[in-house]
Amino acid sequence: MKSMKPWLALVVALLGITSVQAADMDKTNVIRDYTDTVVPAGQQAYEAGVKSYNHCLSQHGYKYTWTALTHETGDTYQYSYVSAPYTWADFDAMHTAGNACDQTWRTEVNPHLKSETSAFLVHMPELSHLPNGMPLTSALTEVTYFKLKPGHEASEAFTNVAKKITAAAEKSNWSGHYMIARVQDGGQGAPNFIVVSFSKSWADLGDAPSPSLWKMVESTYGKQDTDAMRKSLNDAIQDQSSHVDSYSADLTYPTPGK
Repeated sequence: MKSMKPWLALVVALLGITSVQAADMDKTNVIRDYTDTVVPAGQQAYEAGVKSYNHCLSQHGYKYTWTALTHETGDTYQYSYVSAPYTWADFDAMHTAGNACDQTWRTEVNPHLKSETSAFLVHMPELSHLPNGMPLTSALTEVTYFKLKPGHEASEAFTNVAKKITAAAEKSNWSGHYMIARVQDGGQGAPNFIVVSFSKSWADLGDAPSPSLWKMVESTYGKQDTDAMRKSLNDAIQDQSSHVDSYSADLTYPTPGK
C-alpha cells in the first residue's frame, strides 16, 4: 500500500482530534485559573477591590464558584483564583454573567496589579490519585509545575509514567494523593502539566506518605522498571518548580457563610 499523502494524514489527524474534543465538551473537568501579582504597597487596596467585585457579582446573582488562594511560598505577593470544575460551555455562560461587574474590576482592582496571567486546567482523572475525591476547599494547596521539553515524545513519556504511577497507587491503596491537570492556553512559558496535593495544615503537609512515592512504585513494578520510569520522566522534563498556597475565605466567591 502506498503511504498516505502528508496533507491527507494531517486531515485524518485533525478529524481525530476534533472528535475527541467534541466528546470532552460535556465533561465537568475544566478549571480556570487566574493568578494576580500585586504591587506590595497596594496589597490592602487590592483585597478591598476584590471584595467589592465579589459583592457586585452577588448583587447580580452570579452562580459560579471561585476559590481564592494566597501564595505562601514563591512570590508571596501573588493571589490565585481557581474556578470549580465546569464544562467548556459553562465558561460562555460565566463570561456573560460576569459582564455587569467588569468595570468594578477595572477600576478597583487593576490599579493595584503588576500583572495577571490566566490558563485553563483540564483535570486528568486517569493520571490522578484522589481516593476521597477532590476537596471543595483545603487549608493548604501544594502546586508543582512541570514544563516539558519540546515535542510529542516528552508529553507522551510524562503521561505514560504518570499513568503507571497512578495504577500502582490505586493497586497498593497508597496513602498519598494528587491531582494532575493539563495546562491549556497558558501563554508563553506556561507549564504543560501541574500536580496538586491538598493538606489540612503545615504539619499535615510535612507528614510525607509512607512508603514514599517511588518506593510505592518500586513495590509494584520492581527496581529495574522503576529506575527506567524515573529516567524517562527526568528526560522529558525541562523545568520544575513548586509553591504552596493557602485558602482565603475572605476573597473566595461566594464567601462562605454569606
